[in-house]
Amino acid sequence: MSKPRLEGKVAIVTGGASGIGEAAARLFVNNGAFVVIADIQDELGHRVVDSIDPAKCCYRHCDVRDEKQVQEMVDHAIEKYGSLDIMFSNAGIVGSLTGILKLDLGDLDNTMAINVRGVAATVKHAARAMVARQIRGSIICTASVAACIGGSGPHAYTISKHALVGLVRSSASELGKHGIRVNCISPFGVATPLTCQLGNLDPSEVEANCCAMSNLKGTVLKPQNVAEAALFLASDESSFISGHNLVVDGGYSVVSHAFSSFQ
Repeated sequence: MSKPRLEGKVAIVTGGASGIGEAAARLFVNNGAFVVIADIQDELGHRVVDSIDPAKCCYRHCDVRDEKQVQEMVDHAIEKYGSLDIMFSNAGIVGSLTGILKLDLGDLDNTMAINVRGVAATVKHAARAMVARQIRGSIICTASVAACIGGSGPHAYTISKHALVGLVRSSASELGKHGIRVNCISPFGVATPLTCQLGNLDPSEVEANCCAMSNLKGTVLKPQNVAEAALFLASDESSFISGHNLVVDGGYSVVSHAFSSFQ
């Protein structure tokens, strides 16, 4: 039997109470990690912990817009499990669906506060803990295919995800000297509770819409697929990968859909 890929590692997963974060938390624990599931959905977060293994994971309330809560989340992980090897900064929102002519700047500010400022806080405090303890850690952020091309998401969301990729690359350039890797994952549309709620759709409708737009036919992108990408970036299998944006979109962002429709 092969050795678990994260055996003995300690991870934090923000936005871990549902969707991609929940799938990652389950996968990390199944691969030998101790996991702090951080979210603002307290009841749901505790249920997820109970359904995985309370001996291997715990729940921590954390609103990433509040830097103090982020620091306390990191401190909690170290106090409880003795280390911090992996930060999966996954918490985020989609924001409103309005066009640029009706863009609500308040919505833009909130989207940036969660998707960029909040992620920056998690990178900052995870990295500080890793540097202080000389841990060659892995920091992973959830970006989006919207960070690669325009027109694939709401404006505020697209702006924030482009900024997030810049944050990852900039952080990787500084933290490499400490042996800390910083990467991000850019998935195509996934039927998470967040996306379903935004469009008032059920998961099957979201999946059908994404399948219709997808370039790679015969398969559906699931939260588990994105979690597996995070597992790869968290594990020693990616020990020389840093500053990378791992796009999980079945080729959507690199093909000409206008031309391919004539084939």
